[in-house]
Amino acid sequence: MSASESGDTGSGGRFTLARLKLGGGLGRALNELTIVVGFVAISLYLAVTTPAFLSTANILSILLASSLIGIVAVGETFVIVTSGIDLSVGSVVAFTGVMTGLAIHAHFPVPLAVLTGIGIGAFCGAFNAFAITVLNMSPFIVTLAVLAMARGLAFIVTNGNTIFDFPDSFDNIGGGNLGPLPIAALIAAVVFLAAWVLLSRTVLGAEIYAVGGNREAARLAGIPVTRTLSVVYIISGALAGLGGVVLAGRLDSAQPIAAVGLELNAIAAVVIGGASLFGGKGSVLGTLLGVLIIGLINNGLTLKNVQPFWVQFIQGAVIFGAVLVDSLNQKRRGRV
Repeated sequence: MSASESGDTGSGGRFTLARLKLGGGLGRALNELTIVVGFVAISLYLAVTTPAFLSTANILSILLASSLIGIVAVGETFVIVTSGIDLSVGSVVAFTGVMTGLAIHAHFPVPLAVLTGIGIGAFCGAFNAFAITVLNMSPFIVTLAVLAMARGLAFIVTNGNTIFDFPDSFDNIGGGNLGPLPIAALIAAVVFLAAWVLLSRTVLGAEIYAVGGNREAARLAGIPVTRTLSVVYIISGALAGLGGVVLAGRLDSAQPIAAVGLELNAIAAVVIGGASLFGGKGSVLGTLLGVLIIGLINNGLTLKNVQPFWVQFIQGAVIFGAVLVDSLNQKRRGRV
């Protein structure tokens, strides 16, 4: 969605959802079609060159491995659409995971322990939002600081130890199946569906695009910019908290060292999905496709016995390439 679309106002300066959406759908559809073509191309290549790729076990493995990235990437999508960034999500996943584990060991009922993890994640997001909107600090600096603080707290509260021995009812959240499907993948699917409705079918979603497209125009149009930014960072934190719960359940342990570099996977998925780091552009469907592409790349490299450190290099190269293309497009349109 372009800046002019995002900053559109109605008569008398009133913000209207219909005008904001006008003309943006075609561009997003073309972008998502391009990503689908890339996804199909990668899938066909792996299917032809790696016989094990199309096995049911491998496909379910991709879904399970992609679930955590997907949950966190959804929150990152909201933030990036507003032209922000949340580098803290990986550390928040680790911190909320160990706090959930401690809650279970303190004999909290599993549902309450899960809500504790999500709530702590939301609090981390609220802290980010306060520093960014009230203290007027850079999102990059704030979330980088919270990345370090949350990781440090994860080590402090556990004395650097891993927390083990969770009940099956908790482990099933991240590692169980409902029929043939991983429960974690079903949770991720619900998150994606809810996020799609929120971002594409509500006034809040339109306001998020408007804030990302042209913040000053959005403010003049009467959009509550501070509230909108606060909501997206809280959503990002809460979903990181949910990710911490899912990861702890999947591993049957909560580790302070968990999810290192997860923020790069999440950002890569959002950028590959067509979101612009300059704001005002991105979609939940695009992020879903980006997550699946990341999952395919990771899985394909594993099946081909590629050394693990190449995965990080390739992820970095993909992010660089996607951001470079976006930057060149923005320059051509005169936005930067």
